[in-house]
Amino acid sequence: MSADLAIRLRRAAFNRALAEGDLAAIGPLLAADAMLVTGTDSAVLSGRKAQLAAWKREFTHAPRTVYTRTPETIVASPVEPIALEHGRWQGVAAGQTNASGAYTAKWRETGGVWVIEAEIYLTLA
Repeated sequence: MSADLAIRLRRAAFNRALAEGDLAAIGPLLAADAMLVTGTDSAVLSGRKAQLAAWKREFTHAPRTVYTRTPETIVASPVEPIALEHGRWQGVAAGQTNASGAYTAKWRETGGVWVIEAEIYLTLA
């Protein structure tokens, strides 16, 4: 399977996990030391445990915002098992988009499985 297809499938799994509030499904999609830089305040979430704790808190908010990431391009390295995903994201709560923007994610293939090493978000609306 190509890196492009594998990463798109993993991103779809991440989107499903976010929509369903499924922490157990999110964990395997993240590298142990994954980094996330948020879109508005540039807060840094360092490591899988920190991200899972943040998602756990996020899942308790009412109404809950469901975040979706939509890949536009995926560029795989020809010399290393890494790739960059570029796309658009949005957060929807109670049927209303409350934030959206652009993102980039760095993926690494480890043991035949693609995991997210880093993500950076830009809030545009």
